Amino acid sequence: MKKTTLIRAGILLLCALAASGAQAATLEAHDCWIRSMPANLPSSGYFVVSNSGDKPATLTGAETPAFGMAMLHKSTSNGSTSTMSMIESAEVPAHGTLAFAPSGYHLMLEDAPKPLKVGTTIPLKLTFADQSSIQTTCAVKPASTLGK
Repeated sequence: MKKTTLIRAGILLLCALAASGAQAATLEAHDCWIRSMPANLPSSGYFVVSNSGDKPATLTGAETPAFGMAMLHKSTSNGSTSTMSMIESAEVPAHGTLAFAPSGYHLMLEDAPKPLKVGTTIPLKLTFADQSSIQTTCAVKPASTLGK
């Protein structure tokens, strides 16, 4: 009896692990770059998440060892006024992409322990509502950069 229970528990665990990894397998982050700013100023990060899966994915967070804090933000324009606000999540549509780009969705990056050097790369981990995550590498670019 105990052997059967253990086998069933093992199968359930494997199914749960496969399901949690299935979402991450359909997601990919690319074209990531970060503005190099003086250490005492916040920076911003940009990337594209592609979702080849049949279900939307909800991006809920980001982290990198290059900054003490990484927050999802969105800039919006209303005529001559622009505002920036923190957001809890952003949806990556099924079979679609979500772009974090200047004047739209972006990462606010604060509390860099040391200045970033233009031309280097830093790791970035993106997390999703289903507890999955993906890793990417971001190029550090000059503050004057407008796009990838």
